[in-house]
Amino acid sequence: MNLRAAITSLGPVLSFVQADQGLSSVAASVLVSVPLIAFAACSPIAPKVAAKLGLERALGAAVLLLAIGILVRSAPPQVLLWTGTALLGVAIAILNVLLPALVKRDFPARVGPITGTYTAVQSGVAAIAAGVAVPLAGQQAGGWRLSLGVWAGLALVALGVFLPQLRRSAAAPALVRTTGAARPWTNGLAWQVTVFMGLQSLAFYVLVTWLSSIEHAAGLSLVTAGFHQLLFNLSGLVGSLVCSVLIHRLPDQRPIAITGSSLLTVALTGLLVAPGIAVVWAVFAGLAGGSTLALALSLFGLRTKNYSDAGVLSGMAQSAGYTLAALGPIVIGAVHDAASSWKPALGVLIVLALVQTVFGGLASRHRTMG
Repeated sequence: MNLRAAITSLGPVLSFVQADQGLSSVAASVLVSVPLIAFAACSPIAPKVAAKLGLERALGAAVLLLAIGILVRSAPPQVLLWTGTALLGVAIAILNVLLPALVKRDFPARVGPITGTYTAVQSGVAAIAAGVAVPLAGQQAGGWRLSLGVWAGLALVALGVFLPQLRRSAAAPALVRTTGAARPWTNGLAWQVTVFMGLQSLAFYVLVTWLSSIEHAAGLSLVTAGFHQLLFNLSGLVGSLVCSVLIHRLPDQRPIAITGSSLLTVALTGLLVAPGIAVVWAVFAGLAGGSTLALALSLFGLRTKNYSDAGVLSGMAQSAGYTLAALGPIVIGAVHDAASSWKPALGVLIVLALVQTVFGGLASRHRTMG
């Protein structure tokens, strides 16, 4: 529940933050990208933190850091807005990387269903956080602070629920020396998983950032575009659940990877050639994003032999993947500005979706590293 709420709650109230803090559009765009930059920078060190503390204590510390980061972000002066955003990005990066390792260790025969379930919860709460952000902010000048800060309570609840697990770290093995994934940066399968992870993340964050603008430029009202954004997020929840049901019922995961990536290609093409029925394309894109995210996270466990390898592969794939994701909205926005049109930007995204289809098919073959 904590993996995305602190991030998706910012977008709807970003204009309030800009007005209250005097941020330029460029500064606001950078603020949105700070968590993704933290994901990219901190993902490789998360397995080292777990090796030192144990998985449970590392996860518990990350949830506590998340609560602190959310509270700091919501406090004056402005420097704390940036500091808190960076801290919560670091916390979520650790959670992102270590949860697949925990699933691999404790549920080795149910990697897909467990990953799909928590991905669906992640998507659902992300949609709720975005939907209630503006009502929580109200009309007060500093109302955005309450709207963003309230999610610290959810992190503290999660920490309370997780506290009994912290005792396990003393007896449970920490991450040990890895086998095939010890040097994932030179492994072809690791790079296939990484590129797939990166491209599906790029598509998601581009659409989170720009879908409403693309639709508004095509003639849809801001209210309608906002509703489509909600459908996009809710459809991601459905896609994650469908993926979790199918992932262990197939001989390998290629059908999921290819179908999900192809659905994204269709959605982007639809936005380009038939924006009048954008509601359909928003749902298609959400289904695609939810299913491919659940699959990408599952691949960390499915393509490795033990939970230590899963943690290292997760660190590599999320580091490189979220570097792409952080650059995506900025580059796509720049392409739009250069052409004064969303059509070239959508063309770039369609090409990337086709590349994602290829790498998804390669990463989803029934193979393991080592």
